[in-house]
Amino acid sequence: MRMAKYLNKGCPQRDSVEREEYAGARSIGTRENEERDGADLLGKILDRNNLNRAYKQVKRNHGAPGIDGMTVEEALPWLREHREELLKSIRDGEYEPNPVRRKEIPKPEGSGMRKLGIPTVVDRVIQQAIAQQLLPIFEPLFSDGSYGYRPGRSAQQAIRKVKEYAEQGYTQVVVIDLSKYFDTLSHELLMNLLRRQIHDRRVTNIIKKYLKSGVMENGVVRKTEEGSPQGGPLSPLLANIYLNEFDQEMKRRGVQVIRYADDIVVLAKSQRAAGHLLKSSRKYLEGKLKLQVNVQKSKATGVYSKQFKFLGFTLGKNGNGIYIRAHEKSLAKAKRKLKDLTRRNQGRNVRKVMENVKVYIRGWLGYYYIASIKQALQRWNGWLRRRFRMYIWKQWKKPKTKVQNLRKLGVPDEQAYQWGNSRLGYWRIAGSAVLQRSITNEKLTLAGYYDFPAQYEHLHKLHLCD
Repeated sequence: MRMAKYLNKGCPQRDSVEREEYAGARSIGTRENEERDGADLLGKILDRNNLNRAYKQVKRNHGAPGIDGMTVEEALPWLREHREELLKSIRDGEYEPNPVRRKEIPKPEGSGMRKLGIPTVVDRVIQQAIAQQLLPIFEPLFSDGSYGYRPGRSAQQAIRKVKEYAEQGYTQVVVIDLSKYFDTLSHELLMNLLRRQIHDRRVTNIIKKYLKSGVMENGVVRKTEEGSPQGGPLSPLLANIYLNEFDQEMKRRGVQVIRYADDIVVLAKSQRAAGHLLKSSRKYLEGKLKLQVNVQKSKATGVYSKQFKFLGFTLGKNGNGIYIRAHEKSLAKAKRKLKDLTRRNQGRNVRKVMENVKVYIRGWLGYYYIASIKQALQRWNGWLRRRFRMYIWKQWKKPKTKVQNLRKLGVPDEQAYQWGNSRLGYWRIAGSAVLQRSITNEKLTLAGYYDFPAQYEHLHKLHLCD
């Protein structure tokens, strides 16, 4: 039966040290003592309401199957049927997580591949249930400068805080790039940090099992002696717990730090101070936290420099003061995506293409609405309309069809015949006056063209009123 391996009590592939450590922990303090001391965190994790909430969250995330191929929808009847057996195996310390499935996705700007580790749906539900109970424990301990994967916090708030510091004179920044952060954090250090706050050893033991559950790549399981692979619900919280040590150390030194997961900005008021902070930050991260700083990408620079890029944003300054803008690389990436979405050889109905563009731009604006990008969007607007005219022209294909459609759109017969049989390129014809008069902006809107500059103006004004 699929998923039965989750409940095996003696997996030969699992290091027996895990069970010995668990047995030793249980001999030191019984479950009754743990409950009496208020340390029955596992009971809260396995509470029916907590597990139901965890499953609903996993379902909302629409994740892909793990190595067992089970989907989120298929997992529900399995969980109902095996619920008691599964919970008992977790309580008894006999539950063995499966290895995660390795998947690679492109990094932004084509800077390589990001490795994800996708747990099975059952493991994602358990991890989510654990995370839901750990969050109230660790959330009060996190720094005010930490914004990633925290309730009520966002990337937009993070760049706003950088802007706020810049207005206070912190115009120099240290941008720190960590090499493969999620794959390199020390299990030993992380477990020590967890044990400071978690007094239920059963919970720390199962977290350790997840950290060491391994990765399956090309059908081969590889042990994980370090790291917390991205892809599981527990990984972001563990990553925040780990880097909170850096946040708190910088706070003790009186240094301003803004962090979103492993994207880190350290602020200074002078170039000299920024250079010193770059060295001291690297020393702490590599020496104390055993992480690897990418020296090529980590740099000290000014907040208005093209070299400063944080979460896709940067800062600008004019006569009205400091403002947030989308970094030029972020704009270039978005335009490449729009060009790909509107390529003329995909063979789709233009209305479907317009809908795909609308979905993408709405999501993009939902992230960058706080930035001053009005002029860029106006340029995109004219460019995209021309792209759609080119797309429609290509779909008309034959000269005869082009002539007929131009006539239907009100172009005089002689002019319609001339342009319908023209050998000029698609892009040039799309920018011609005859196509702008026939395939008007109004007709594009009726076909489904999205007026995204107007939507941006609306979102941006709402932001200014916050």
